[in-house]
Amino acid sequence: MNPASASDSRATSASGGRPVFLVRGLTKTYGEGTAQVRALAGVDLDLYPGELTVLLGPSGSGKTTLLNQLGGLDIPTGGSLRYRDIDLTHATEEQLTLYRRKSVGFIFQFYNLIPSLTARENVGLITEIAADPLAPEVALEMVGLGARMDHFPAQLSGGEQQRVAIARAIAKRPEVLLCDEPTGALDVKTGIVVLEPLERVNRDPGTLTVLITHNAALAELADRVIRFMDGKVLSEHRNATRAAPASLRW
Repeated sequence: MNPASASDSRATSASGGRPVFLVRGLTKTYGEGTAQVRALAGVDLDLYPGELTVLLGPSGSGKTTLLNQLGGLDIPTGGSLRYRDIDLTHATEEQLTLYRRKSVGFIFQFYNLIPSLTARENVGLITEIAADPLAPEVALEMVGLGARMDHFPAQLSGGEQQRVAIARAIAKRPEVLLCDEPTGALDVKTGIVVLEPLERVNRDPGTLTVLITHNAALAELADRVIRFMDGKVLSEHRNATRAAPASLRW
């Protein structure tokens, strides 16, 4: 049995469900000729319901490219990518828009809040287009910002702005939460405050959470750690136990 197959069997037994994502031979290239860059070079992996999975690797290893494929923000060059019964490899732009709107929450290193709107209003932009959203006030309470919901981004710290971004992502009750270096611009203390609501949302209601990082300390937070290098999966392992965010140090 190859390493990917062994990892798949462990994940299946741990989650007890069919994969949310099924990825086989995924490739992505940019440019042409001598300027061509192969960002993904044949990725095989499965992602399961309720998991917190960390994609770990240095800059340029393919983590963000894979996250963009999973989120329907970009189209693979080759291979197969399925979300449940949807073939994302050959989806139309209309199908991808519906998929992003309904199923996926995004959290990025930079918060992308609208400066002229309060925290409540920033979250409300998402709840207006979601099918069955949380109220903005509920989502902000979940990330510990109940007392700050009527503040503008300029009145909030970096960690608070990131928590507004998390509230915005979880307010539409996505099945999948995709996080691109969510603590990359934060110090340890603030990073822990940001990781706590992510970990909480992963546990209850059990949102599949995929977190990419170059910070090896965050691997302890995960159910499963997938290491990337040169556009490929280098290794996978499952943690026997998950560390609490407050115990992490980097």
